[in-house]
Amino acid sequence: MKHTGILLGAIVLAAGLFCFPSCSKQKNEKILYLYNWTYYTPDSVIRAFEQEFKCTVKLDSYSTNEEMYAKLRAGAKGYDIVVPSNDFVSIMIKQNMLRELDQKKLTNRDKINPIILEKATYDPDMKYAVPYALSVCGISVNKTKVPEGSYERTWNIFTDPQFKGHATLMDDMRDVMGDALTQLGYSVNSTDKTEIKAAADLILNKWKPNIVKFDAEGFGKSFAAGDFWLCQGYPEIVFGEVPEEKWDSTIDFFIPEAGGPSCLDSMCILKDAPHYELANEFINFIHNPQMYAKFLDAFRYPCCVNLEAQQYVTKKPMYDADQAYSCTLKLDLGDDLDKYHEQWQRVRFAE
Repeated sequence: MKHTGILLGAIVLAAGLFCFPSCSKQKNEKILYLYNWTYYTPDSVIRAFEQEFKCTVKLDSYSTNEEMYAKLRAGAKGYDIVVPSNDFVSIMIKQNMLRELDQKKLTNRDKINPIILEKATYDPDMKYAVPYALSVCGISVNKTKVPEGSYERTWNIFTDPQFKGHATLMDDMRDVMGDALTQLGYSVNSTDKTEIKAAADLILNKWKPNIVKFDAEGFGKSFAAGDFWLCQGYPEIVFGEVPEEKWDSTIDFFIPEAGGPSCLDSMCILKDAPHYELANEFINFIHNPQMYAKFLDAFRYPCCVNLEAQQYVTKKPMYDADQAYSCTLKLDLGDDLDKYHEQWQRVRFAE
């Protein structure tokens, strides 16, 4: 998932590299076409792969799963690897958009954390998808404004009156509703109308009166400026705006013990990938522990997916990996998602 802000100088800027891979006339060259989230591929890893396999990696980017999916369904051709979140992996498997991986090439498959594979119920044997990163939406408190220990470390923190007028929630239906469902003791993937309505009621009646707005991206800057004291969101948005030397003194980021929603981005090979063999090599290469450690260092993610990479990590992560394990993947709910849309309209637009 893929948010900007941390050490962007270490990341390949994907925009503008090419229009469509199928536009290339150099079809005989050894080229890998990667379609990934913006700011999600460390340049050092790309260069190392190109050197080892004597090839060129062409990188194109997207900012949402919906953007990626729509482009592929509209007929974009020539991409080899795509990195969808777990709900879209599930959809793309069902729609026959992905090609099975060459398991003989996947020599680093034993590096993948079994805990992560247990969560990937849609493809636990990595037949189509190899985990890339686990993303978790948590809580950031500005310690320069509110002393540690003065607030509840659960999703119920959004009812705390000391944050009134200085709090934000994500403008993201599944994350906000998922947190409310978790606080009520329900599943983040509930399809029960009564439970979903109860979650919406909690947000509308208890949380919303305290918040300034629903904000998916800009809250990091306001947090760093001291305007927002409490934010629900992905940690990289906050950490990316606060100078690193002030992280410990300013940010208390945590995921409540009850957990919450999460998403797992995975590397997949498209059905019509023109460079199938090279694509398999790239996916395996990423999980060389030394290479994966470069990815973790670039984004300051905790070591959740590839545990052996931990010994090569040189920088402190934004939060401890143990916090993320209690979270639940947001699954593809199919037609039941309409139940969420109905209640989310109440939450977002009720006076």
